[in-house]
Amino acid sequence: MTTELLFRDDAYLTTADCRIVGHTREGGLIVDRSVFYATGGGQPGDSGVLDWGGARMPIATALKVEGGIALIPAEPMPMPPIGAPARQQIDWGRRHRHMRVHTALHLLSVVIPLPVTGGQIAADKGRLDFDMPDPPGDVAALEEALNTLIERDLTVSDEWITDEELLDNPGLVKTMSVRPPMGHGRVRLVRISDGEAQIDLQPCGGTHVARTREIGRIEIGRIEKKGRQNRRVSISLA
Repeated sequence: MTTELLFRDDAYLTTADCRIVGHTREGGLIVDRSVFYATGGGQPGDSGVLDWGGARMPIATALKVEGGIALIPAEPMPMPPIGAPARQQIDWGRRHRHMRVHTALHLLSVVIPLPVTGGQIAADKGRLDFDMPDPPGDVAALEEALNTLIERDLTVSDEWITDEELLDNPGLVKTMSVRPPMGHGRVRLVRISDGEAQIDLQPCGGTHVARTREIGRIEIGRIEKKGRQNRRVSISLA
């Protein structure tokens, strides 16, 4: 990928200058650097606006394409030419809710320590599917355990390891159906910790809050049976 992933270095960055380096056949704009998160890992792409040449273009989402990240216009408009400078700005309120939900799902995988078979993130809610043959006995206790972790104001940070280090530590991967992106030589790990005490560590390319108290209170909703052993646990921002 040739696009510089600004959101990966700073999830709180909301605006950035960029240059248009390509067009997709579907009308997307490939940029040399992106503050927009591109759809992936169950997290939706960011929306926002792109300012160029005195025009303002609403952006519906961002996608990974050959050559980098493409911003997808929300409506038909004249396209900035290749080489044109532009300034991008995300819908911060929507992004921040994605960050809160995504981080909460990491903690959900701590209070329910079972293999994860799928997941999805939205602006105010999310869900994880677990390899869970039997339903949990006390949902209220799970919700309280989740919110207790959030209230501890744990630190969320990241680090990088090589592909080989991940292969040597398969227990880091909680997801059964989706493998972390490999093949580029290194993999990003997201760590949730309380000083020296590690609460969670797993590969992830999404955006997260810096401290768990920023998530706010979480409510656990429906727990649905999905197949013979899978159960879907839904959460929402209170």
